[in-house]
Amino acid sequence: MQVTTKRLKRCELVKATGRIDSNTAPQLTKALDAINKADCFRIVFDMSEVEFISSAGLRVLINAQKTCKRWNRGELVLAGVSQRIHEALDLAGFLPLFKFYDDATEAVGSF
Repeated sequence: MQVTTKRLKRCELVKATGRIDSNTAPQLTKALDAINKADCFRIVFDMSEVEFISSAGLRVLINAQKTCKRWNRGELVLAGVSQRIHEALDLAGFLPLFKFYDDATEAVGSF
């Protein structure tokens, strides 16, 4: 998995490619924690090139969302989520916890 981050005017754009599983989830956690430590709490997570997400990856997303929403500082929004990953999020009961956008541009515009 590769994780890239880009600071934009209104938020941070995080893009992951490949699989998010127990081996790669710590890498994603490290990237999201670095953003939060820089006092940035509005994050767009572009998942358009993510092929698979395991329970470890879902845990990373939930923890990041909790950190971002604490004290109403911001939130983590998901962009470009594939149908397969959307179904996994639905099965886990996570759909109400996130806002979903078709692409990263639309998600960035939401802030």
